[in-house]
Amino acid sequence: METSPIPVVTVQTAPFDDQRPGTNGLRRKTAVFEGKKNYLQNYIQSLLSSIDLRDRQGCTMVVGSDGRYFSRAAIEVIVQMAAANGIGRLVIGHNGLLSTPAVSCIIRKIKAIGGIILTASHNPGGPGGDFGIKFNVANGGPSTDTVMERIHQVSRTLEEYAICPDLRIDLSRMGRQEFDLENKFKPFRVEIVDSVEVYLQLLRNIFDFTAIKSLLTGPDQLKIHIDAMNGVMGPYVRRILCDELGAPANSAVNCVPLEDFGGRPPEPNLTYATSLVEAMKGGDFGFGAAFDADGDRYMILGENGFFVNPADSVAIMAANLSAIPYFRQHGVKGFARSMATSAALDRVAKAMKLALYETPTGWRYFGNLMDSGRCSLCGEESFGTGSDHIREKDGLWSVLMWLSIMAARKQSVEQIIREHWAKFGRNYFCRFDYEGLDPRAAFYLMRDLEAVISDKAFTNQKFAVGDHMYSVERADNFEYIDPVDGSVTRNQGLRIVFNDASRLVFRMSGSGGGMGAIVRIYAESFERDPERHSRETQVVLGPLIAIALKISGIHERTGRRGPNVIT
Repeated sequence: METSPIPVVTVQTAPFDDQRPGTNGLRRKTAVFEGKKNYLQNYIQSLLSSIDLRDRQGCTMVVGSDGRYFSRAAIEVIVQMAAANGIGRLVIGHNGLLSTPAVSCIIRKIKAIGGIILTASHNPGGPGGDFGIKFNVANGGPSTDTVMERIHQVSRTLEEYAICPDLRIDLSRMGRQEFDLENKFKPFRVEIVDSVEVYLQLLRNIFDFTAIKSLLTGPDQLKIHIDAMNGVMGPYVRRILCDELGAPANSAVNCVPLEDFGGRPPEPNLTYATSLVEAMKGGDFGFGAAFDADGDRYMILGENGFFVNPADSVAIMAANLSAIPYFRQHGVKGFARSMATSAALDRVAKAMKLALYETPTGWRYFGNLMDSGRCSLCGEESFGTGSDHIREKDGLWSVLMWLSIMAARKQSVEQIIREHWAKFGRNYFCRFDYEGLDPRAAFYLMRDLEAVISDKAFTNQKFAVGDHMYSVERADNFEYIDPVDGSVTRNQGLRIVFNDASRLVFRMSGSGGGMGAIVRIYAESFERDPERHSRETQVVLGPLIAIALKISGIHERTGRRGPNVIT
């Protein structure tokens, strides 16, 4: 019996005034996407309409999610609207699950026009949590500022959206599903693919899996403890670390993706990954790691809970790239870090006589550097590291980097780090997060602080804290000129650099998701003397933090007694 073509329907709507995407796409409370009529549909239409019609017709897009609440319902709407807007083919992860690195990998592999990722990263899930939509472009990386501005401009004047409300797909059925639509000559195609396989193939071509497997299964077996935090990484950890690389099944915990991530924020840091921290403190494991909801961020701990600062992590990777077959084959072109990240990577770049690029926060700024062959490895202080194998930060790749280095050096996490510090010096580094601030209070705080540090009298000003004396060498609002296309990005964070290379950075984050503003304060101090490398980070940086609190007045101006999170 012949079925009728599925109708394409045009629905009248009205624009919303809060759909400007931020650093990581559009994030809002889940209730906004779920409860506000046409809110999701408007944003998806704005996203699709931002793609030139000639490029959109018949193109391929990738869709995946971190499994959080409302993802399945949103994927159904995305499929219905993609079909109605001329997309020819969607590639979707099994049960809607794809990590952010896997989406980037698949986009590049199949030469898709881009991909939609449903994630709010490390933000809480569930009906009372957060939801987000990211759009990654054809190079596999996050949208550029230009693309995000296009989406926002469409959203401001949107009057209608196109949808095929009768189109239904089965996310649990692997393989191809085809649909005939009204007024379309070619069928619309959806392919449900294995969430892990293409990404696993890529990793096999980067690392020496035999060496890692020997480390995890040999007579001197390294016992590992991996926490997927009930996000998307569960299937990847089980398949790659356990099935492929031989780690015992009980090495991996919280591997079932849950819509609310088990009731805790899926954020891999010392504040939220407490079960990993406690497990590692017992001394039974030599290596521990946790991942965020969508798998692009990670935290690493050594035996007895020895914490690996993410800024140190990328520097240690850079200093040990010869242990990785991929870099031996492709060479190393240069390094990049976000401005707020410590200068530990800079010292490795100088020793290796390689270029070091300092960018604004946001992975999209690394994409141009990589696409132009200027950069091979990059990192951010917010537990994100990656290379030019894809155009996203990559948590599991980072873990495999560390395991490869440990296999090659036959040393523990702590031994590797302490040797690195002895050779390059230690950059003490921490970040204070003030979350959920009144946006107006945060705006005026940053505005007034910029006025203070911009005053000519501020340069050479001296601050005495206890027996410490800090003299300001320079201060500015960070501005980035892209070396590839010459584009200028301004107002990226307030920097104060002191004569001894200590730094303070103040930055408003773009990932608050509509739940108030976030102000982050970063403190950094360099220590060359190995005898002083075992001091407590907060003790070393205490005087700098005292200066930061004094000149910003953040506690007095926000009513806070301290930060929500310290990393």
